[in-house]
Order: sequence, then structure tokens, then C-alpha cells
Amino acid sequence: MLCAWDSHAAVLGGAARRGYQSRMGLPIRILGIDPGLRRTGWGLIDVDGNRLMFVACGSVATADKAELAARLLQIHDGLAKVIEDYRPAEAAVENTFVNANANATLKLGQARGVAMLVPARAGIAVAEYAPNMVKKTIVGAGHAGKGQIGMMIGVLLPKADPASEDAADALAIAICHAHHRQSVALRIAVLG
Repeated sequence: MLCAWDSHAAVLGGAARRGYQSRMGLPIRILGIDPGLRRTGWGLIDVDGNRLMFVACGSVATADKAELAARLLQIHDGLAKVIEDYRPAEAAVENTFVNANANATLKLGQARGVAMLVPARAGIAVAEYAPNMVKKTIVGAGHAGKGQIGMMIGVLLPKADPASEDAADALAIAICHAHHRQSVALRIAVLG
């Protein structure tokens, strides 16, 4: 008889099965993505039980003067290369917040769509987290500043070396998913 995670894995294919195998004693690799049109941050961690291990981080920068479609393609290609190089089993993306500038929010939403599409195309389950949930998980407060997040990344992942706030935020998203992935899998099994 299949458990809920097994049936979810059967739907998603190999990447989800790798996630199931990690529960059998192998680490699971998680890709965190902080979507942005100028820079999309990415961070990879391995999770083995309660142990978090830094793998890599960086950001995909786009050309400011390029057309929107070209910038979205740069994000796509950059994230596809990260997935090809590091083979994560699961991914997590930060939810878009709505700001006063509707045009900026729309463009950010398009970048976020690409950030969700790339891992999904690779057969990787994608979870979504609100910015306040990420901050609360990492710092303990839902309205923490970038400096506090960066400091806690240093504590939680001492070998991490994020060169930008985007990369640090992406690592925070990956850590958030590591802490909440069991409840996400359960919600998918119950709803799906």
C-alpha cells in the first residue's frame, strides 16, 4: 500500500522519489529561490534529519536595459543551469508581495512565474512561502530586517558565503522549506 508521500512521488516522478529516499537516510537537497527581475537569488542546502549543510548560492542577474522577455529568459536559463549542475530534489520560492507600484508587482510576478516553472519542468516539487513565514522561521520574528537574516544564515550555515542579499534570502527560503517540508507534503497528500 502506498503512503501519501509515495502517491505524490508517483505523480511527480524521479525528483519526488529522491525526496522519499532521503527519508530513508540520505540527505535531501533543497533549492531556495528569491525571485526578482534584476537579480533572482538561489541557494542550495542539504538536509539530513535536523542537520543543515550549505551547498552553494548565488544569483542570476539580468541586463537592466534588456527587454522583459530577454530578462525572463536569462532567469530561466540561469536557474536551469543551477538545477542541471546541483540536481535538487525539492524547491521553494518566496511568495510575491504586492506593493504600491502595480507595474513593478506585475513584473516581479512574471519573474516568480519563471522561478516556479523551471524546477517544475524538471519534475521538482515547488513549495511557496510568504516572506513573513521565511523571516519568522529564520529569525523568530516576521518583520526581521535583511541584516538579521544575513546574521542568522551565518549561524545556521557557517560555511555559507552569500555575496548578495538575494542569495542570502534564497538560503533563508531553503531553510524555511527544510523546517516546513513535512507539513507541505502532508497538505499536498490530503488535498491532492
